[in-house]
Amino acid sequence: MAKLTAERASAQTFIPLMQELAGAYQAFSLYDAEGLRTSGSDLTPSQARVVFTLGGSDGMTCKQVGDITLITKGTLTGVVDRLEEKGLVQRWSVEGDGRKTIIALTRRGERVYNKEFPRHITFLKEKFDRLGAGDRKQAIKLLQKIKELF
Repeated sequence: MAKLTAERASAQTFIPLMQELAGAYQAFSLYDAEGLRTSGSDLTPSQARVVFTLGGSDGMTCKQVGDITLITKGTLTGVVDRLEEKGLVQRWSVEGDGRKTIIALTRRGERVYNKEFPRHITFLKEKFDRLGAGDRKQAIKLLQKIKELF
């Protein structure tokens, strides 16, 4: 296989797909953050993802929360620190394994979850409802295929 030059690299057929995927993610992220900002919830997008992930559970390990939210371990620590300062989460070490930490919502965190999660889903639903069920299914399949490539 010949080494790609800059000219041949820019002509690769997957580049428009890559650009649309990045653009879609950016557009969603901006809209998602706007929904949180306008709600007055005082949660950043990362904090909301953690609260929404923990809601309705008895708590999860940091690894589980990171895997679901896609927040890296280093960033997650800071996010949880701030949520703890706000009184929304608590954490404790697993007995016998000090490396494992459980994070759970406090009563106040559960109240925030019960108020903000339905409100935020309603905010997002308005946009996603513009896609028919078939389009949503197709998008899920294609996005899963793309994820499996990496």
